[in-house]
Amino acid sequence: MTFSPELLQAHLAELENQAARPSRYVIAFSGGLDSTVLAHALGRAVDNVPIVAIHIDHGLHEDSQRWSDHCEDFAASLGIEYRSRKVTVQLESGKGPEASAREARYTALHTELEQGDWLLSAHHREDQAETLLLNLVRGSGPAGIAGIGSIRRFGPGWLARPLLNADRASLRDYAEQNELEWIDDPSNTDRRFDRNFLRHDILPRLQARWPDIAARLQRSAAHAGEAATLLADLGTIDLEALGGHPERLPVDGLLALTPGRQKNLIRLALRLLGLPTPTALQLERVLGEVLPARADAQPHVSWPGASVRRYRNGLYLLPEVLAAAPVAASIDTDSVALGAGLGVLNFESGAARGLSAELLERGLRLDIRQGGEEIQPYGQRHTRKLKKLLQEEGVVPWMRDRLPLVYSGERLVAVADLWIAADASSEPGVGIRWSDRPALH
Repeated sequence: MTFSPELLQAHLAELENQAARPSRYVIAFSGGLDSTVLAHALGRAVDNVPIVAIHIDHGLHEDSQRWSDHCEDFAASLGIEYRSRKVTVQLESGKGPEASAREARYTALHTELEQGDWLLSAHHREDQAETLLLNLVRGSGPAGIAGIGSIRRFGPGWLARPLLNADRASLRDYAEQNELEWIDDPSNTDRRFDRNFLRHDILPRLQARWPDIAARLQRSAAHAGEAATLLADLGTIDLEALGGHPERLPVDGLLALTPGRQKNLIRLALRLLGLPTPTALQLERVLGEVLPARADAQPHVSWPGASVRRYRNGLYLLPEVLAAAPVAASIDTDSVALGAGLGVLNFESGAARGLSAELLERGLRLDIRQGGEEIQPYGQRHTRKLKKLLQEEGVVPWMRDRLPLVYSGERLVAVADLWIAADASSEPGVGIRWSDRPALH
């Protein structure tokens, strides 16, 4: 198989059938063989879409600055925009150096994308084969066996992999024919890493027996991808039938499903929320310990990045770590970040009903529950204990001490976006909207 700019252009055109035409192509540019070929061929394949090459410097090798300089010089030779970003890899995260570096890299790339951008990654056919084998060894289901997808949503744009149908040999031939220079990262030969072990020790033996093994594995990945899509479709049907809120799944509705559909729905809901999926054992604990628990119990299961809790008839999917409580502070902006996993409290003028503008002019402050708070909510005749209101409202226990309380002087004038005090409200007024908050009910 021969690789060429014309072939790349055709693959990009096919991907446009699944996504809107890109406003920019943003290349994840390591400077290695694959991304070097992608950058060079892309410059020849397109002439009406801006191209940006972004190099992520992980700082894990003594030559990392030299590699960044090489990437900058190569981008300049192609006449394309270049950016370099240094990241800190959390090697103590427990995820392993490969996964930690990948997480840092994609987090940085995410911040570089603008609306409508396509982030292009240079994964090719052998990368797909390696990923499928890795996921088989890890015991992954259809989504994992599907391996690397050709295009998917990513931040404000899309993540596309237009080289998946090209093999490594054809990319090397292209680089040599065009006299391209690239970086050889010595870590790519370190067999302590699972992917390198598969690449250098296992796949060559498989190719000796079955020369077209990469193409065969790619077909298997495509079949698994179709199965994964059908499972996602089924999960979407089940989610809509149970109310359509991935952050809170009704327990009675889940129990009416078969165990397989319960697992499928929970995995889908976690993906929709951007939370990591659990291992098979952790998911079994959710089904075996959390779902059948008493309605008045508060069981939960957690894993790195996520947790599942139950309260009454709700199964709540949450970040693993929530800020202990909003930080007490004066409110001097229209938006107040509340801490990890708690979202943002927004103050919006022009609401049909909200806080009196005079109160904002005098100054408001944010505080946390101390116990004994009282408020007379708008529309109610009497002053009520906040504790009683939260119980009646069915606010989940783990959020009751994390609610942002808004004070004017020593007077409680609003409880998050749940209640505004009767004597603090006006029409129109300054509305309170709590965005990106965890489920409260």
